[in-house]
Order: sequence, then C-alpha cells, then structure tokens
Amino acid sequence: MRKNLGVQPALFPMPVVIVAAYAADGSICAMNAAWAQICDMDKIALFIDADHKTTKNIMETKAFTVSIADVPNMAPADFFGIATGNKMPDKFERSGCHAVKSEFVNAPIITEFPVAIECELAEEINTPNMHAIVGKIVNVSADEQVIGDKDKILPEKVNALIFDQYRSGYFAVGEKVGQAWNAGKDLMK
Repeated sequence: MRKNLGVQPALFPMPVVIVAAYAADGSICAMNAAWAQICDMDKIALFIDADHKTTKNIMETKAFTVSIADVPNMAPADFFGIATGNKMPDKFERSGCHAVKSEFVNAPIITEFPVAIECELAEEINTPNMHAIVGKIVNVSADEQVIGDKDKILPEKVNALIFDQYRSGYFAVGEKVGQAWNAGKDLMK
C-alpha cells in the first residue's frame, strides 16, 4: 500500500558536487550543490540561487568547475554547504582544501576531489520558477586512481557522495549491479 507524503523534493539519489569559481580579486569561492544535472553531452545545469557568492563569481568570471565530492572529503564538502562565502570571506582557506587553476577555463580545480568538470558559462536561466547556471563542459579532469580502461572514470573508485534529501544524509555510491542498455533488452522481445 502506498502512502501520500505531500510536496517534497523526493528525487534520490542526488550527486554531491562542489562548485568553485574565482572572485574578481583571485580568491576562491566554493559551494556544495546537490541540485545539479547533466543537461546535454557537453553541458551541465546547476540549480543554485543567484545570491550565492559562488554564483556571483561565476557571473563575473564566466567560468567554474564542478567537482564530484567523495567520502574521504565529506567534512570539507559538507562545510562548503553550511558556510556561506557572503559572510565568510576565508571560507575556502578554512576548508583545508587546495586548488590549482584549470588549464582550460578561468576557474579553480579543488585537488582533493577526484573528478572535476571544467566549464565556461553558457547561460543563466532566471524565471519565476527556476534559477539555473548552465555550463558548457570544456574538459573533465580526474585523478589517475579513478580512471580505468579507455580513460573511463570508474564510479566505484571515485567513492562519490550522494545526498539523501529525505533525511539530510550522505551515502556512498555502491557497487555496479547491471549494464545500461542491456539489463532490459529481454523485454524488447
């Protein structure tokens, strides 16, 4: 039997990503964002408020990175979500994380996280129902330890965090349980 739960953001799992951008003065701002989604083969959408310091920096510099948060770095990833750059100018330094400048865009890559999507600002969408930043993916860089054959990222090696919107919890990505575009092919008969 099903039970009605009312209106809630009940999509699960949600990736935990860290969005980073440079400020005009060259300082780094980073934020935890669970509401992110690939929206084309070379684009990513971030559903983040316009008043975030990181959003303001993206609008100024026209570039950003999106890193996949992982279990070993859960504490700084969570910190990036509970501290605000609008009130804590040294937020990135307090995290204990390090960054290098992307070779492809004017944005920082946080070295502690195993995968970074390097983006140029493609557009800002601002409607009464949504604010989104869309990035054009220029490059993806990853730690060699999470890369397998044919330069494919291995999710089981990334040890990515996912966000549980129901109870505000973090979970780790588990084992591979099937092959896409194959698991249901017997139903095609």
